[in-house]
Amino acid sequence: MKIGELAAASATPIETIRFYEREGLLPEPARSQGNFRLYEAPHLERLQFIRHCRGLDMSLDEVRVLLKFKDAPGDDCGDVNALLDEHVGHVARRIKELRALERQLRDLRQRCGSSRPTQACGILAGLDEAAQEPNSGKRAARSHLRSVHVR
Repeated sequence: MKIGELAAASATPIETIRFYEREGLLPEPARSQGNFRLYEAPHLERLQFIRHCRGLDMSLDEVRVLLKFKDAPGDDCGDVNALLDEHVGHVARRIKELRALERQLRDLRQRCGSSRPTQACGILAGLDEAAQEPNSGKRAARSHLRSVHVR
C-alpha cells in the first residue's frame, strides 16, 4: 500500500508516518519504480502499536525500547515490566500535578463571581499578582506540563 493508504488504514497523518520513519521507529518501506513508498501489513501493525503506546502517553524513547523487545521475542520481559512501572509512576505524578493545577484554577475562579468591568476582574488581578512573583514564569512552565514526562 502507498503512504496515503497506510495513513487511512491507521488513522495517522502522513507527516507522522514520515516522522516515525526518520526516528527509526518504522522500518524503511520498499520503493516502487516511481519511487513511491510501498508499505506492507507489518508496517501497519507496527504503526498501530506505536500509536497505541503514544496514546498511553509513552515517550518516543519508551516506544523505541518496547519495539526492541517486540523485535526480540525470545528475550526476558523484565525490563518491559520495569519500563511500565516507571511510566505508571510518571502518570501518577502527572495526576497529582493536574489536581494541584485544578485547585489553583478553581481558587483563581473564586476571585471573580460575576460579570464586571475587566479593570475590576479578580481573575485578571490574581493572574497579574502571580505573574509579578519572583520565578513565576519558571514555576508556571514546570507546573503545567504538556505531557507526562520528557525523554
